[in-house]
Amino acid sequence: MRAKDWSMTDGAKQDSKVRVALVEDNGDARRTWAALLDAHPRIKCVAACETAEAALKRIPECQPQVILMDIHLPGLSGIRCTALLKERLPAAQILMLTAYSHDHYVFEALKAGASGYLLKSLSSAELIRSILEVVEGGAPMTGQIARRVIAAFREPAVQGLKESQLTSRENEILALLAQGYTNKEIASSLDCSAGTIKVHLEHIYEKLHVHCRAGATAKYLGGTAPSPTAGGHTAVSPPRSAQPPSG
Repeated sequence: MRAKDWSMTDGAKQDSKVRVALVEDNGDARRTWAALLDAHPRIKCVAACETAEAALKRIPECQPQVILMDIHLPGLSGIRCTALLKERLPAAQILMLTAYSHDHYVFEALKAGASGYLLKSLSSAELIRSILEVVEGGAPMTGQIARRVIAAFREPAVQGLKESQLTSRENEILALLAQGYTNKEIASSLDCSAGTIKVHLEHIYEKLHVHCRAGATAKYLGGTAPSPTAGGHTAVSPPRSAQPPSG
């Protein structure tokens, strides 16, 4: 029996309540949500962590079924924490609970292993319903987020898009763009000017049949754009002068 498989532990068998862990750096919000969870007859809050680092230490020991994860955290981001926790607790369902609805946050969180994406503007009843839904195999999302995810995948695929249509430099720029870096940060990473990056972006948009950063990101994350590591291209490291999108 693997310790990290919560569904097989004696504790999970004996406790019929849904075990939920919370990662939130705002103290008032953390205490309010923890109290809300414990007040529900079908839910038990087993951990309430302030940082990703604390979560990585405590949460695997608590064996939660559901983890509520903020994105903007001091230190390690909630998206990176999600990826690391999914490695250790593959059966746990992680729901992003954040104030940020930017497209690149949504897609990066889902790629990291999140099972749903909720905005903090949701009601207490909606939060409880989402927790109970995800343990039953659902993928709860705040309405506006769900519509944007659907819209991203409904965009017509670029006909005949092949790796040769984007140059190696355009692939590098697109990879950084999809991670949320600014033109200035991309220019710093690639040792060129922001003006040069702007020109490259115009070419990328034209080739991908999109009109903005969000559209290019959706194409990239949706899998219709080539991977920057495919075909021998070198993977791009984040800009040294910039922190990755966190929290």
